[in-house]
Amino acid sequence: MIKTRRFLLAALAALSTQAAFAAYPDKPVRIIVPFPAGGAADNAMRVVALKLSDYWSKPVIIDNRPGVPGLQAAALAAPDGYTLLLGAGSSIVTHPLINSKLPFNPTRDFAPIGRVVANVPVLVVHPSLGIKSVKELVALAKKNPGELNFSSSGHGSPNHLAMELFMAMSDTKMVHVPYKGGAPSVNELAGGHVQMGINAVPSVMPYIKAGKLTPLAVASARRDRSLPDVPTVAESGVPGFEYEIWYALFAPSRTPANIIAKTSTDLQRALADPEVVRKLIEQGAEPRPSSAQELAQYIKDDTARWTKVIKERNLKID
Repeated sequence: MIKTRRFLLAALAALSTQAAFAAYPDKPVRIIVPFPAGGAADNAMRVVALKLSDYWSKPVIIDNRPGVPGLQAAALAAPDGYTLLLGAGSSIVTHPLINSKLPFNPTRDFAPIGRVVANVPVLVVHPSLGIKSVKELVALAKKNPGELNFSSSGHGSPNHLAMELFMAMSDTKMVHVPYKGGAPSVNELAGGHVQMGINAVPSVMPYIKAGKLTPLAVASARRDRSLPDVPTVAESGVPGFEYEIWYALFAPSRTPANIIAKTSTDLQRALADPEVVRKLIEQGAEPRPSSAQELAQYIKDDTARWTKVIKERNLKID
């Protein structure tokens, strides 16, 4: 009798748990975005969140908590599917590799759900440099090692690491000029105070159109639809070069697999919706849907690549 009772209680508990999963979500879902409101990542996530809200018939709330505090809040959140995180390649892969003092560990603290979008970066130079191609840039840099400079939004930032990768693969040496944020780094570049940089297409497109910056090549594996006549870095003389600024959705670790699977499926569905795709492309973002398993493998591959680059370039934050 005791064994039978225990079996029935266990069965009822399992059915109750399954019912809870089937009902998910039955209240608002919060997505922590560790970037300021109005930025590229925030704007893209709001488009996707609105569609998820339609699917779930529950509000999906964007909670902007810039920087490490946002990531830490997501890591400490209850693993129940009601707090998610929009993570970036920089916060999930590269930043932890160069800063051992972060209060969170992506591998330990976050469970992958799926990729969301990518921003394609473009290598641009100030017109005063007088060059029009990557081959000309590489030739000039090799002729004048350590004399050309590039801007970034800070030490260890995505555009800093992209240029480190470029120098490693093109066997060139240039000087890094870090700024406190993306806007000042692009403004100083457009003003001619620095000579080049790799930046997301939306952030430099106004300057390209105004003739204040010259695009040499996009950093992604494929040409960007907004700059169809601009070749990739790989097809411009640096074979194998590929870099994207990517964003993906995560849950706190130990979130039930059923919830991860449902959220991942709905996220991929949202990113295939024609209206969502149109709005993201208008923002300059490229939809990059994936399963949770595909995201996990992508992170593994990205980590291996950047571990090698960071070690070879001796990049770290003390």
